[in-house]
Amino acid sequence: MLRLRNGRLACEEVPLDAIAEAVGTPAYVYSSASVRSQFARLDQALSGVPHRIHYSLKANGNSALLRLIRSLGGGADVVSGGELYRALHGGFAPEDIVFGGVGKSARELVEAVEAGVRLVNVESEAELRLLDGIAGERRRRMPVGLRLNPEITVDNPHAYIRTGGKGHKFGIPWDEGVAAARLAASLPWIELAGLDMHVGSQLAELDAYQRGLERIVSLMEAIRGEGIQSLRYLDIGGGLAVPYEHERPPDLRAYGRIVREAARRTGLEVLVEPGRFLVAEAGTLLTRVLYRKRSGGREIAVTDAGMTELLRPSHYQAYHHIDPVRPRQRAAVRIDVVGPVCESGDFLALDREMPDIEAGDLLAVRTAGAYGYSMASNYNARPRAAEVLVDGDRYAVTTEREEYADLIRLERHALDWRTA
Repeated sequence: MLRLRNGRLACEEVPLDAIAEAVGTPAYVYSSASVRSQFARLDQALSGVPHRIHYSLKANGNSALLRLIRSLGGGADVVSGGELYRALHGGFAPEDIVFGGVGKSARELVEAVEAGVRLVNVESEAELRLLDGIAGERRRRMPVGLRLNPEITVDNPHAYIRTGGKGHKFGIPWDEGVAAARLAASLPWIELAGLDMHVGSQLAELDAYQRGLERIVSLMEAIRGEGIQSLRYLDIGGGLAVPYEHERPPDLRAYGRIVREAARRTGLEVLVEPGRFLVAEAGTLLTRVLYRKRSGGREIAVTDAGMTELLRPSHYQAYHHIDPVRPRQRAAVRIDVVGPVCESGDFLALDREMPDIEAGDLLAVRTAGAYGYSMASNYNARPRAAEVLVDGDRYAVTTEREEYADLIRLERHALDWRTA
């Protein structure tokens, strides 16, 4: 939640330039108020529906954000053993965690079983059999959801965030759903507890949810027709859009009506797995302009943040609004805002019309709370940025800026040679 206060941008009540002065740049700044607001809006949209909001850690696993979401009554959705560790470290009880992911290793399934998570969403018959064996060795019956691929074509900004189309790697093929349910019901250490879908990300139009839920409901009816009566959960995934440029936000009232009808027809508890929707607009990346230059008729601003901090512009051709933290009356220019990494694909914006900026200016890259720090890297041996949480008129560093020593902390310098 950014606003102008006394001629400078602030996150809630804290001026961004004061944060930059204290912790340096690049830095991620998150608004507690924004997360609370988004959680409440989604919760309200689902009022009257037995439901649970499980935050998707892959969007941003910052431990302070996890504790905030847990305090609001949220659960967690994880897709790796590392995310399970983060969720538990963030205070989520095992029964508040859903474990998904297309390629869970045997080790990760062991960790899920031993933790006692609420649900493991499996994505193949082979995974079902592997999980049954692991659970049997530990004499613990595991609740399982079947992630089905609804095989729906969706209209969203980029092919890489479409996950529910025919031929995608995610989920059990639609026409194998009933057979997978029969197998799950036959395995001694598996309890078939839910059906799961995720049609994609950044969905402003709700047709995909409508069609996906219609398919899931019809499949549930076919499974119950097989005499399988153990289903308790309808996991509808995440994917609700947030506006980055001029996108229209999703109609949450219409979304609630669609989900409410599916819940009525199935009688199941609904699990939703928002990630981006809860945290994207809460986050701002602070970066400082290092140099201004011209090349081939193009105006260029080189900043101290780039693809190592925010990969989305380079990887997804994603748009993020960029504003000077201290706006001044300057003529607009068309400019490339680029990072310091030794790659031509390292940029935050290309040919962007914005107020002219100079070396030393502090910039706020908006809507950067999702898939920013979580996709950051140490490429070019760049230490990762600091993370800061704002709550009203106070702020706290939640992740310290990495030091050079962190870059080699896990490397062994005296090698322990072995032979096979």
